Amino acid sequence: MNFNRLTNRLFRNIFREIGIDSRLILLIGVLACSVLNNSTAQNNNRYASALIYQDLQKLNTLANVLYVAAHPDDENTRMISYFSNVLHANTAYFSFTRGDGGQNLIGTEIGDLLGVLRTQELLQARSIDGGNQFFSRAIDFGYSKHPDETLAIWDEDKAKYDIIKVIRQFRPDVIINRFDHRTPGKTHGHHTSSAILSVDVFEKAGDKNVFPEQLSEFDVWQPSRLFFNTSWWFYGSREKFAEADKSNLISMDIGEYIPIIGQSNAEIASAARSMHKCQGFGSAGSRASRQEYLEIIKGTNPKPSQSPFADIDISWNRVEGGAPIDKALHDLLANFDFTNPSSHIDELLDIHSLISNCKDPFWKNQKLPLLEEIIASATGLYLDAFTDTHKVSYGDTTELKIEATSRTDFPITVHSYSIPKLGISASPEVTLVKGEENLFYENMAITDKASFTTPYWLVNDHALGSFDVDDTALIGKAQNDPAFDIRFSVSIKGRTLEYTRPIQYKYVEPSFGEITKPFEIIPPVSVSLSEEVYVFASEASQKLQVELTAGKNAIEGDLSLQADQSWSITPKSHSFSLQLKGEKQVFEFTVTPPKDGNVSNIVPTATLNGKDYALTTHTIAYDHIPEQTVSVNASAVLSRIPLVRRGKNSVGYIMGAGDKIPDALTNMGYDVVDLDPSQPLGDLSEFQAIIIGIRAYNTVESLPIAQRSLFDYVKAGGNLITQYNTTWRLKSDEVAPYSLQLSRDRVCQEDAPVRILKPDHPCMFYPNVIDEQDFEGWVQERGLYFPNEWAPEYDAILSMNDSGEDPKEGSLLVAEYGDGYFVYTGLSFFRELPAGVPGAYRIMANLISLGTNKR
Repeated sequence: MNFNRLTNRLFRNIFREIGIDSRLILLIGVLACSVLNNSTAQNNNRYASALIYQDLQKLNTLANVLYVAAHPDDENTRMISYFSNVLHANTAYFSFTRGDGGQNLIGTEIGDLLGVLRTQELLQARSIDGGNQFFSRAIDFGYSKHPDETLAIWDEDKAKYDIIKVIRQFRPDVIINRFDHRTPGKTHGHHTSSAILSVDVFEKAGDKNVFPEQLSEFDVWQPSRLFFNTSWWFYGSREKFAEADKSNLISMDIGEYIPIIGQSNAEIASAARSMHKCQGFGSAGSRASRQEYLEIIKGTNPKPSQSPFADIDISWNRVEGGAPIDKALHDLLANFDFTNPSSHIDELLDIHSLISNCKDPFWKNQKLPLLEEIIASATGLYLDAFTDTHKVSYGDTTELKIEATSRTDFPITVHSYSIPKLGISASPEVTLVKGEENLFYENMAITDKASFTTPYWLVNDHALGSFDVDDTALIGKAQNDPAFDIRFSVSIKGRTLEYTRPIQYKYVEPSFGEITKPFEIIPPVSVSLSEEVYVFASEASQKLQVELTAGKNAIEGDLSLQADQSWSITPKSHSFSLQLKGEKQVFEFTVTPPKDGNVSNIVPTATLNGKDYALTTHTIAYDHIPEQTVSVNASAVLSRIPLVRRGKNSVGYIMGAGDKIPDALTNMGYDVVDLDPSQPLGDLSEFQAIIIGIRAYNTVESLPIAQRSLFDYVKAGGNLITQYNTTWRLKSDEVAPYSLQLSRDRVCQEDAPVRILKPDHPCMFYPNVIDEQDFEGWVQERGLYFPNEWAPEYDAILSMNDSGEDPKEGSLLVAEYGDGYFVYTGLSFFRELPAGVPGAYRIMANLISLGTNKR
């Protein structure tokens, strides 16, 4: 029987008997789902009756589905939600990268920190659509035009190792690729590579001769089918797809309404996709039917009218001796009491016995934890452990509060609890009484055996293409395990069950309520430099400030700076003494550059009790993700750049999607003023230039309002520098005083040859003479989203292209407008300036100085 129809019938019967309006119950269910799915409290329990029923449906489905793509936000949340919530399969998304190379629409995190943010956004998406999450060690190094480049940079063997490990661990019956492996060079190289790798390893995961070192932990596994999740996009247009032959495609209506949740599948998927906030992927839910299509790539070919699982037994009958489990769960689902789930405890405990004796260790290990959480939810058992201290360090002691509460009359006994990493254990042997809060207390002493809280993939420095992970057991994991967890031994009606809960920090914010955050371990002292890049335009010395932050009370030691020997640093060290945790102290060093151009890293190091600490601690805090603490190696760039500036010292900046260019401009010696285009801009004549941040015309609603004032400023003799925008969701059709057509043209090879078309243009010779050397040492790319058509008033300054492509001349366009200059550039200053690339600073100085040669 169709479980959606069964659920409707059960609800109608229950509501008729107890006299409650079904719409009210449905609303309660929807609210419960919303609260539970979006909570940042890491509580495994799902207490609402509808959620217990949904988990029972998943308990009774033995199917695993792995969806594969390249980045966060590549995944089709409609498909993940459909397999998870409609077909009740254990569904996961394997993303080869964490999206480290993208842009950020909500903050300034880029690179590794952006990858941390996007990882958490993916986990929040999975908490909504019901999926799990895996990653490889591959890094999003920016746009790639061909999979050959991608696979070389990722290290193809490493990438294969990672996905094969996950396939053997997760054992998917079905793998679904988001992208087409047959179209190399036609789309993002990462996208095509994800599909190429998935196709390549389909049989290799089942070959014991491939990565045999994995077999000590996992058996080989051969998935049954590999699909490509095709759509109109891959056919070029909706019209072409409508005309295409679909006789070999499986079609599924993924808009299906799910009464047990109270939403359509598409609404759930939309809420999940909207978690990708830093990429601007908020979307509206749909309640209409919508077709998704699967094309068989490998494995047995089901008929178009069949399920993706056709001829695959996804019931308990696939397991030896599983028939009694199958029957018991079907009976329980058919007679489930939504008003009193605890009435099914005896049945659930019997099922627990049956699964415990299951002869298939994989399904036993996958299903028992789910069943045990169902039992806890049905009995209303609440287990928790939390502190009132958010962050601790070595030598600290904090009090742990442990709670065990039952909300039903069932005899539940807490026999013991333990915290293995700390050697803490106790045996309270307490029988819980309904509604009575049982509290236990422990002192947690943090030793130097504990690891600092930082994402496991960022513990080591890494190369361009892949993270360096020492512990292979971590490969594939979405995130770190909690710093500490607590394990409870509990008996319910005589049956002993084990539960694990993370130890968390919990507090009450008066304007919000209870807030839960991860409990974290930080270094006893963290060090940070005031800037990421220090630009030395001459031989003059500069004073650098280093900030120390105490991670615990009463620390003292010495602080020093290390850099290339050609740089002079005085004094050699400072002594420090910080008495209170969180206390900060700033020290000043004088740094003198070498005479000639030079780039060096500079590393601040605090020596404490004979041990060196060179870690800086970042906090990533947004409302839609759990707060993240990242402690990584501290360093900055010293860049001796022959750099000359001309004109006024003041520069205006209109922030777009978020970048760190204002910091770089300050480092160049400019006074940077943030401009708000939603407010009257007033007299702009004080500025030598006004710079518009990346994707501002995509993200700043009020920018078109200020456009006339900005163009008038140029007419009066000012310089307006507009950085790249995409064609998607432009706030204005006119981003420039003369016409230009934005495109997707880009140059991804950071070392692609650059030809200077207009060497006699002021931006190429005044006040700094620009030549080919200024394009050395660039990072990730040359630039992106260049215009491909423009009015004759513009001078195209540069020409560049990736290997094998036609020249692109739209990276830097300059036009005189009135008495001033308008500049439109897709050069990736937002990456090059924070990386300390000398040529990028010299070019930017020239653009800001435009017009001063006339004066």
